[in-house]
Amino acid sequence: MQERKTMTLDRRRILTGATLLGGLNLLGLAGCVTAEAPAAALLTYGNAPPLFPVRAQADRIFDITVCLRPFRAAGPRLDTEQVGDTLVVHNYGHGGSGWSLSWGSSTIAVRKAMAAGPAEVAVLGCGALGLTSALLAQRAGAKVTIYARELLPDTRSARATGSWTPDSRIALASVAGPSFGPLWEEMARISFKTYRRYLGLPGAPVEWTDRYLLSDETPDAAMARLKARGSGQGGLDFAEYADRIADLTPGWETLPPGSTPFPTPTVRRSEAMMFNIADYGHTLIADFLAAGGAIRTMEFHAPGELALLKEKVVINCPGYGARALWKDESITPVRGQIAWLIPQSEVDYGVIYRGVSMLSRRDGIVIQSLQGGDMRGYGDTNETPDRAEAESSLAVIAELCSRFGAPLRRCLPADGGRRFSSRACAPVPRSSGGRRNLPTPDAEA
Repeated sequence: MQERKTMTLDRRRILTGATLLGGLNLLGLAGCVTAEAPAAALLTYGNAPPLFPVRAQADRIFDITVCLRPFRAAGPRLDTEQVGDTLVVHNYGHGGSGWSLSWGSSTIAVRKAMAAGPAEVAVLGCGALGLTSALLAQRAGAKVTIYARELLPDTRSARATGSWTPDSRIALASVAGPSFGPLWEEMARISFKTYRRYLGLPGAPVEWTDRYLLSDETPDAAMARLKARGSGQGGLDFAEYADRIADLTPGWETLPPGSTPFPTPTVRRSEAMMFNIADYGHTLIADFLAAGGAIRTMEFHAPGELALLKEKVVINCPGYGARALWKDESITPVRGQIAWLIPQSEVDYGVIYRGVSMLSRRDGIVIQSLQGGDMRGYGDTNETPDRAEAESSLAVIAELCSRFGAPLRRCLPADGGRRFSSRACAPVPRSSGGRRNLPTPDAEA
């Protein structure tokens, strides 16, 4: 039996590799050809599911969205301040980690908000942080009202990629300092454990999917070249904390040649948690309203207006809006654009190929350029969709998928147990394609 090899490959190297290593880069792919995996290799490496191609035509783009991530070099703002007779607990500035850290960050904010035992709490904002703060304040015993200019579908939170990325542009290591690491870890572990409660629910608000990284180089050669070229982050030392929670998620395994449709010397596979934001957001709002919560449409123009609310404790979750409302110049916008393709139920994986990310969600297939790494979109306030950028990224995925042939064979146990036989393998027809129910993680947060 072949040994299953695992490795740690953090998100920062994934992004910088897309920029630094060019056509034969860490994420590049020379092409996909039709190939049947050798049965022994396929069986040894965990019954690789059939991989169906994306129908990557430009006329299947049904939306292009732009999100401004609220990056703070010091990390999220979680302090308190008094505005008149109102206690304001801040909960914003999470960069590209808002959904991933929302439950943990909101837990910390709600602890501060409920310290004096208020009967009523106001939450400002209806995005990822606002909704989780509101639900947690309810569970702590408060009557909660959300005040927001926009409901979730119209917020910037709804335009996120929807993947578990808890240290995505979360801080600069030199500014946040060593004390932020333990706080980040607390937020990440709380969030991870809470997300487990949403696995397996109708609509699949949260689920696990396979992810693939492809390289035309051997793993050692790719990493050596990446390290030699430097971080590629324009001199900014974006903090990396993934090693602190490495016990929570699967590592990257290098698959043997021929075990996938990708003919590259190196194919890495892992599994990652994904948020189907349409279903997940609907679940959060429904839970909040069912527990007696209220949502009021209201726009605030100055902090002093919060003192006019009947609630004297406010959890402030405005996201990027804090830059204008609180005149918080510590927030730097980081522009991110997604092209949305019509969903395909048979496509249930994500891939990174030549600096472009494709992730299939239930509410659409999201296509995003990663060129430039964490510096991509840094300081850019432009929220106008760029059709040319969308079609350029889509063309990369289209070229990849044009090389797909028949899906890999699915193999089943020959005797109902752990022993497999190549005779139990059969081609999987396209008509039977569907999402697999992936197992929930067994790591404890």
